[in-house]
Amino acid sequence: MTVGEALAAAARRVAEMSDTPRLDAELLMAHALGVAREEMLLRRLGDPAPDVFEALLARRLAAEPVAYILGCRAFWTIEVEVGPGALVPRPDSETLIEAALAHFGGRAPKRILDLGTGPGTLLLAALAQWHDATGVGIDSSEAALAYARRNAERLGLAGRADFRVGDWARGLAGRFDLILCNPPYVEEGAPLPRDVADWEPAQALFAGADGLDDYRRLAPALAPLLAPAGVACIEIGAGQFDAVASLFRHAAFAIAARKDLSGRDRCLIATR
Repeated sequence: MTVGEALAAAARRVAEMSDTPRLDAELLMAHALGVAREEMLLRRLGDPAPDVFEALLARRLAAEPVAYILGCRAFWTIEVEVGPGALVPRPDSETLIEAALAHFGGRAPKRILDLGTGPGTLLLAALAQWHDATGVGIDSSEAALAYARRNAERLGLAGRADFRVGDWARGLAGRFDLILCNPPYVEEGAPLPRDVADWEPAQALFAGADGLDDYRRLAPALAPLLAPAGVACIEIGAGQFDAVASLFRHAAFAIAARKDLSGRDRCLIATR
């Protein structure tokens, strides 16, 4: 079977459990071939399909996330290592970086805080964007922070990124020009795709009966940490803007929103 034939057959099989079956198959095949996806599509479709592809496909059919199988995920201008114990970066989260860029314009933040940093996704993307900035990434999971530290080393950002175990903002001092946060915001018991529910860490997904538990803690905690003229960019779930905005207004923040590529309010923008 050629690469092209194997891709078509794999996409049909993966369609039963993925919204992006062809893309999934192409990413796995390129990984099996050891080439970029573009190289495969342009020059390798007529080659024999490698034997290892079937094993990779079996993992995807068992609902393992593609990012875990590949061991990495592209985000903004960087690529981060991910695997069990780390939340897979989503394109929608890039909305937070876009909102920060719009806020600062020609300026640049000097100190950045990323709460719930996971594998370091948002903090490292921000440090790659603003070359003179330094940052702190906080997470309650040592497993996730291990990915973050490896990512920082591989990207050459370890000297500007300080990753610490912590409980949101508890015990933090000082002011930050930019605060980034992608907290858990899924309601307990809400149905999720198998590749999320069965594989990604529950503590990074669920936040109480209404999905708002962590926002209730974050809103009052961020006020003393935000520097003058700074901004907090916080990810929210679909339909959560009004409820989360109310919590942050109660903590004396001015609130705005930025939409993701699907047109949903995805980033809550908080300023003082």
